[in-house]
Amino acid sequence: MRRSIYIQIKFRRQFKIVGLLIMVPFIACSETYQVPFDNKRPNILLLVADDLGYSDLGCYGGDIDTPNIDELAAKGILFSRFHTAPMCAPTRAMLLTGNDNHIAGIGRQNLRTEVFGYEGHLSNRVAALPSLLQKSGYHTYMTGKWHLGNNKKDNPHNNGFENSFVLLEGVGNHFSRQGIFKESPESHYTLDGNVTTWPEGQYSTDLYTDKLIEYINNNKDDEKPFFAYAAYTSPHWPLQVSETYWKKYEGQYDEGYEKLRDQRLHNLIEKGLIPKDTGLPLQNDRLVSWGSLTEDEKHKESRKMELYAGMVDNLDENIGRIIQYLKDIGEYENTFIVFMSDNGAAGEDYFNNPNIRPHISDYYVDDFEVMGEPNSLVSYGAPWAEASTSPFRDFKEFTSNGGILAPLIISGPMIERTNQIHHGFATVMDLAPTFIELAKTIYPKRQNGHKLYPMKGFSMLPFVKGESKNIHTPEYVFSLEHSGYTMLRKGFWKITNTQYPFSEANFELFDLSKDISERYDLKEAFPEKYRELLEEWDKFSKDTKLQLKR
Repeated sequence: MRRSIYIQIKFRRQFKIVGLLIMVPFIACSETYQVPFDNKRPNILLLVADDLGYSDLGCYGGDIDTPNIDELAAKGILFSRFHTAPMCAPTRAMLLTGNDNHIAGIGRQNLRTEVFGYEGHLSNRVAALPSLLQKSGYHTYMTGKWHLGNNKKDNPHNNGFENSFVLLEGVGNHFSRQGIFKESPESHYTLDGNVTTWPEGQYSTDLYTDKLIEYINNNKDDEKPFFAYAAYTSPHWPLQVSETYWKKYEGQYDEGYEKLRDQRLHNLIEKGLIPKDTGLPLQNDRLVSWGSLTEDEKHKESRKMELYAGMVDNLDENIGRIIQYLKDIGEYENTFIVFMSDNGAAGEDYFNNPNIRPHISDYYVDDFEVMGEPNSLVSYGAPWAEASTSPFRDFKEFTSNGGILAPLIISGPMIERTNQIHHGFATVMDLAPTFIELAKTIYPKRQNGHKLYPMKGFSMLPFVKGESKNIHTPEYVFSLEHSGYTMLRKGFWKITNTQYPFSEANFELFDLSKDISERYDLKEAFPEKYRELLEEWDKFSKDTKLQLKR
């Protein structure tokens, strides 16, 4: 039987509940309403992969062994048109606030200023999701990558997470706290807001899973629901994993990245994730063809993909551990599960970038003999990333579909729709409103004396429950900007600019109902539609006070 206490809130500094005075730091608006504290509300498990490509998972047509994630898809909904930001930090800001990354304060990754939209941490214009859930009676736990500010006040512990073990930066060694760059000899980790060390001999994905299970286990008998956020750093570079995992893929990718790209296209069509007439965009002319590589270069490139596959394999195994644990303690039946990637596959290769190589720690090498080991710094690289984001154009960083279309699976025993593919539009900003509705709480109008921007995302619950066919109407406008790369989508029409420096003249127009690969620019053929979307872009630019210079 559900235990609920309804609390009438008068919007002053205090309110009365059965004779007790309780502070209300999270709401200050003019209305009076009720918030249910119901300990039988569902648990929420949020699983985020880092730089996982669109077509990597088995359920998305990939060739990597991912039975646990595939099982989530079989028991839930697989989304084929889920949109993120093109890089890690802005996606995380949108995920935890339900708002645009500029409104949330992360207009540009790793940039910290006093300028509106580019504060480099969650701004006072938004309320952090974990804080709202914690104040509504949820346990809140996080492990993994934070990437939303390194200062103490920015820490997840000060943004609503009761327990957390996190990497503050955007990248770290998977086996230790050894820093990647000379400027930061050690990566920075905190435990419940306090500086902590890395347990010797631990591997990142295993450790994050252990800690999350530990947090849930500590309070498993108090009947309070939990919000558990596993922000994994896999399969983000450096590509490091035990040979136990990558050896099973040895030789699997010896035909090269162009062959894999073609195979992934075919598999996606076979699974019904993309239209049958989908074609591949032209291969990036900056990429070297497989046939032009030497045998040694081919061996090294194949090993990169084997390592990447091993990391994803290990990630899937750890997700299976969490699912099994929830079943063991009797909480699986009451857990709403979301699995997603934060953006498209990563095309960076910093070790071999002449502008960045001088900043890489001398600890690292990229020799073939040690690839995958703790002192190895190898990246996925653009050729494999392009295969991983098949059939889309480009990859992480860009606002073309390869950078912002990512896997999303929503599962759990309470999901009404099962084993379905949803082709409708969805965005990472939709998750926070969904979790807030699940928790039967509210998003405030004011917080700590600051007026908050309303969320731009929409709750997915009506769709998930089978009460509606889509999450958004055709008139919904979704816009993005990061580091001068831009896009805006309205219905099936999209304008995007992936050239720098930004110029409005460089926008291209695509009809995604016929061209999800973004091969055919239609701005000359449909000038009125082009102008309509440019007007929407102008509104977005003004609302978010964009700074389009790097």
